[in-house]
Amino acid sequence: MATPTEGPRLQLDDLQLAQGNRTVLQHVDGAFRDGAITALVGANGTGKSTLIQGIMGLLKPVAGRVRCRVSKERRAWLPQQLALDLTFPMSVEELVMTGSWPSHGALKGYCAAHYRRGREVMARLGISHLAHRPLGELSGGQRQRALIGRTLMQEAELLLLDEPFANVDAETVDVLTTVLRDMADSGATLIVVLHDTEQLARLADEVVVLSHGHAHWTSTEAVLKGHGPASPVAPMSLGLSGVSAC
Repeated sequence: MATPTEGPRLQLDDLQLAQGNRTVLQHVDGAFRDGAITALVGANGTGKSTLIQGIMGLLKPVAGRVRCRVSKERRAWLPQQLALDLTFPMSVEELVMTGSWPSHGALKGYCAAHYRRGREVMARLGISHLAHRPLGELSGGQRQRALIGRTLMQEAELLLLDEPFANVDAETVDVLTTVLRDMADSGATLIVVLHDTEQLARLADEVVVLSHGHAHWTSTEAVLKGHGPASPVAPMSLGLSGVSAC
């Protein structure tokens, strides 16, 4: 848990990121608040996925740096569901239990405490009855709950989510919103790629807007007031109306 003298868990210092030979983001300076949910918004191609890759250490900065005080065991990334291989023979319980791998190891057996924790996580997400169901037989909402269950099992202190509400039912949206809010209230740092103003209003404590290669930290209220659903510029400027993550 961060203290005032330690500073934020995650800080970006004059960060520059590129894909291939193309600079995507430059001069990105800012901190993500501990115990808060930060929405990452921007039109298609503005660098949301690039920034996530940079934060997770999957993309080396061209310049500047990512300062992160969270151990790798407590960092989690929930990509879009399209990245999930549904042909892999794994049940809901097995997926949730893999959340213990970063700290416990993938080749070790689980103890009673692990299984107890896994059952608690599945109950919290309302998927206990799906414990032995293969991932390929689940609905989009059920899969997303299982994926969130893996991050809860990991007890992540830094969680990045790429459009977690895409292609899920309304009940799952409510469940995930509550769980993510609880994680932030417990002190975790969450960064969520969003494109819907309703979700933004319900979930985000602050917003990082990506545009023209730069990042701007602002409040949720400012974004909603200036680029609300009635504004014709919302889809183009912020990607807040059905525009997928880049």
